[in-house]
Amino acid sequence: MKCSRCQHENASEARYCNACGVSLALICPSCGHGNAPGSVFCNQCGHAFSGSGSAASAQRFVAPESYTPKHLAEKILTSKSALEGERTQVTVLFALRLVLCLR
Repeated sequence: MKCSRCQHENASEARYCNACGVSLALICPSCGHGNAPGSVFCNQCGHAFSGSGSAASAQRFVAPESYTPKHLAEKILTSKSALEGERTQVTVLFALRLVLCLR
């Protein structure tokens, strides 16, 4: 398994990178649970990991705090009510008409 931080190739059963020590656990983007490297589905919530199940793609979306600048996060949180907008309930009706033509 390739390390997402240093790109070092590790043994498939490794839990931590031999070169930099970062955890090789596959973090679920849906619930944040750590899974064994190479997992296809999260063993906590059942979320399917995309592609080959690489740790780099799953860890990319785990914590927005890690890649969102602090000043921008504060601005979003203070104007949260303005961003939400108005919510209205809508009822949608779909009708299917099946026509059989017999000859």
